Amino acid sequence: MKIIHFIDDKGDKYFGTESTDNQAEVLSGDLFGNLVKTNKTKKIKSYLAPLVPKSILCIGLNYKAHAKETGMRLPEYPILFMKNVAAITSHHSNIIIPECCKNPHQVDFEAELAVVIGKAAKNVKAKDAFDYIFGYTIANDVSARTWQRSGGGKQWVRGKSFDTFCPLGPAIITADEGIDPDNLNISLKLNGEIMQESNTSDLIFSVSQLIEFLSEDTSLMPGTVILTGTPSGVGFTRDPPVFLKKGDVVETTIDKIGTLVNGVE
Repeated sequence: MKIIHFIDDKGDKYFGTESTDNQAEVLSGDLFGNLVKTNKTKKIKSYLAPLVPKSILCIGLNYKAHAKETGMRLPEYPILFMKNVAAITSHHSNIIIPECCKNPHQVDFEAELAVVIGKAAKNVKAKDAFDYIFGYTIANDVSARTWQRSGGGKQWVRGKSFDTFCPLGPAIITADEGIDPDNLNISLKLNGEIMQESNTSDLIFSVSQLIEFLSEDTSLMPGTVILTGTPSGVGFTRDPPVFLKKGDVVETTIDKIGTLVNGVE
């Protein structure tokens, strides 16, 4: 099922499945319980993020080509950091460049496959990992490079957690649709120009390996979102570097999931 979270023209919030002419069939029930179709349709006035995560766990340096472009060695273990859940924003909402990121101006983009955990997971083996996945969506791990490198005490959370720095959506594709998360084309366009283009087969640590690693002696609650890393082509590795600016439009696309669109202000 393709699940969206939206606001209708009266300002009410619903889960639904997209139909035609900017309409959605309303779903009733709990996102991680038993969502059922109601046969009622509502107009989509605006999108919300498809869920409010319990936590956002992120993996750095998890594509081989991205590691190569940064000149870094392949990691022995997944590199874990987190984003503040308040950084979430939605499809067709703007990424806002904070005042504290304007001098120097180094706000970057990172296309990522996001995995949504659907039931409590602890000490899960890789072979069983797919039993705990609710579905998949698209994320942009927006990053303030100066804060990531030098302004955050040599850790990444601060530079990744400003408001609007985690666009998510437009929909969750549930795991029962049979998506193979380890073989999906992923790309990002900036103002219509392809900046990132890869396939999740280039992941250093697969989705199932990540779940095994992250759940070791650690409870992953339903609604945990895992950002699986970004492919090569990010702005800071380019010559000259390319960073986000007011008026930009970012389109992040993953096969079988959709396209997440965000402006910049």
